[in-house]
Amino acid sequence: MYNLIDGKKIASEIKLEIAAEVEKRLSAGKKVPHLAAILIGNEGSSETYVNNKVKDCAEVGFKSTLIRLNRDISETELLERIAGLNSDTDIDGFIVQLPLPEHISENRIIEAIDPEKDADGFHPVNIGRMVIGLDGYLPATPFGIVELLRRYKIETAGRNCVIIGRSNIVGRPLSILLSQKGMDATVTVVHSKTRNIENFTREADIIVAALGSPGFLKADMVKVGAVVIDVGTTRVQASGTKNGWKLVGDVDFYDVAPRCSWITPVPGGVGPMTRVALLRNTLMAAGKK
Repeated sequence: MYNLIDGKKIASEIKLEIAAEVEKRLSAGKKVPHLAAILIGNEGSSETYVNNKVKDCAEVGFKSTLIRLNRDISETELLERIAGLNSDTDIDGFIVQLPLPEHISENRIIEAIDPEKDADGFHPVNIGRMVIGLDGYLPATPFGIVELLRRYKIETAGRNCVIIGRSNIVGRPLSILLSQKGMDATVTVVHSKTRNIENFTREADIIVAALGSPGFLKADMVKVGAVVIDVGTTRVQASGTKNGWKLVGDVDFYDVAPRCSWITPVPGGVGPMTRVALLRNTLMAAGKK
């Protein structure tokens, strides 16, 4: 029988810890941490995600600002908005919600964010600090995954970990975090050009599926007793639901779960932890002032 890794529960615990830190700040006469988000267009999943971030801020006592911009905004205009947030002394951290419209360079936007206000942890300066093991703002989803493993006391030292997906947002930074001292996993990254991916996953003690392909990981790709972390969040049509859609992960949950020792659900697994990482980074930024 598998055990469920409850990201919602752990995120709630961390939010209580952050709220307590905010209370300490207020008692010491310090400012309330302030997280801002830029949302371009009204794509459904991004809209939901950003609205949840606003609710998270309210729960922990943060101030939040949501900046909505039209999808046809020019890259120059967006860069001007980012420069404004960089210079706003009341803003401690901010994010630009991804993905961006095709006419805007994602890398250029990420590099324009002040590394000291980079709540997503994507700026090259923060990635570089992470690589060499310095304190800093960690990428949100990798931080959330590592924190889940720690808080559930899932052993990683010496374990074989296979990460499916090599994105700069999840796969690559997570491979670094899991292989660093303190986690000590032996990490393999597989991707769309890897031949016979199942040969790698069948040997894995821990599998992280982060490729954005619904139901990709099947039971015959997983050994009995493995830990499976599902990062996927794809909207698919579902006639029996109120909104006409549902969120599904990269793991064929009902097929795979019976073979696992631990597994994350979708929704309610990694997602809440990603959001709480933004709060953690913003609190850290506020603490540096």
